[in-house]
Amino acid sequence: MPEHVESVELRGALLRLRRTTGLQVVFGGLLHDGRAMRIAELDGAVTPALRGLTISTGSGLGGKCLALSRPCAVTDYASSRHITHEYDLPVSAEGLRSVIAVPLVVRRKVRGVLYGALRDALPIGERVFDAAVAAARDVEQAFAVRDEVRELHARAASPGPSWEEVRQAYGELRELAPKVADPELRARLLAVCGRLETASGAPEGAPGRAPAPLLTPRETDVLAAVASGATNATAAQRLGLRPETVKGYLRSAMRKLGAHTRLEAVVAARRAGALP
Repeated sequence: MPEHVESVELRGALLRLRRTTGLQVVFGGLLHDGRAMRIAELDGAVTPALRGLTISTGSGLGGKCLALSRPCAVTDYASSRHITHEYDLPVSAEGLRSVIAVPLVVRRKVRGVLYGALRDALPIGERVFDAAVAAARDVEQAFAVRDEVRELHARAASPGPSWEEVRQAYGELRELAPKVADPELRARLLAVCGRLETASGAPEGAPGRAPAPLLTPRETDVLAAVASGATNATAAQRLGLRPETVKGYLRSAMRKLGAHTRLEAVVAARRAGALP
């Protein structure tokens, strides 16, 4: 994913975090070489002290967050005994006291850190902590979706991509789409899924192709998961649904497709162009 696109996602999350929590300063950055991160996005700062600051893994609060891959917080940065103090000078210049750092983790790899801070030595409350973690999750989901789309395009451009690879990527995209908070990004993701569906065979109305049934988005999500070999329980876990709900969607899709088994439903959906 181009760096500027990732920066836009991070900037938007930081702005929303500051607006909804009352944090006085929010900032963040992305890893460049797997070990160091540069602070590139700030909002609420009154000095340039933090901008461009390079954070090394294990150093300071952000470095601790990078090393542990989990949120970390201090009530008074300068006096905390739980972090190293390589960055006390720029932190002090900005007047920051209470700071929280949340990692951005995609596919088990830390991609950056999101920070929020106050200029008073006050504990980070549960509401603010949860909001910071939620903001980080939004960024992670956006990164994951864009990674999937980029990889899908790369597969399509490579010589002889197998349909099984395309189908697997399609199923992963269908699972990610409902979790994306940004409506524009979610719509673009579903549009990519639609192109994959129509690219799977003859155009609609062509001889030998049945008319596409009117499957709901969730019915399609469940069928895509089933097509990948997922059980009802696994599909429920992936899609954030209850197993009984998955069964209901599957029964409804089978009825619309005139299928009597899960396999028949997948085959019928593919023939109709509802799945790649």
